[in-house]
Amino acid sequence: MPTRTATVRDRLIDAAEVCLHAKGIRATTVSEVAETAGVSRGWLYRHFPDKVTLLGAAIVRLNEAYWSQAHAVLGHIQGLDHQIVAGIRHGRTAYDDPGALLMKLRIAEPEEFAACAGAGVQGLVPDLANFWTGYLIAARDNGEIHPDTVIAEASEWVARVVISLATVPGDTLDPNDPAQLLSHIRRYLIPALRTDPAA
Repeated sequence: MPTRTATVRDRLIDAAEVCLHAKGIRATTVSEVAETAGVSRGWLYRHFPDKVTLLGAAIVRLNEAYWSQAHAVLGHIQGLDHQIVAGIRHGRTAYDDPGALLMKLRIAEPEEFAACAGAGVQGLVPDLANFWTGYLIAARDNGEIHPDTVIAEASEWVARVVISLATVPGDTLDPNDPAQLLSHIRRYLIPALRTDPAA
């Protein structure tokens, strides 16, 4: 019986993702999710008490998949400069699944997204800053950046740089060119992270 419950729950989350893709948060109904999953509304309510909880489960699963992909991409790369370049290039896939749906929902329906996602995953900058924290701690510990770097502040700054370089076009840098990105990161971002934050 527990296996069946888990399977039905996963089917409901899968169906919620399908409906979110098609209609977004506001327009998705519990009835449509149940129908897409092939279960009754009553059976859906045995697993999820309301629409917010159901769609929240789908959003959390998408979010976890996106960050897991990102860690998998960066996990084998050595050097903070190369990791940031890989992070920017991965960030450009935010318009592919599962990132595309998350980005679309965050932008189009921010209040609904925050309500469904919960405080843990509602902010893009905090999510990305949290993602970079471990990489910056490793870079500090192996001497790539200043030993007194305030990791929380630096992580948020790196997150903002990555978002900008991954999503905002410019005239002097092609974010699709890894060599240009690496040169840019080595010229500006890494020297800043090596500077004494108290200076």
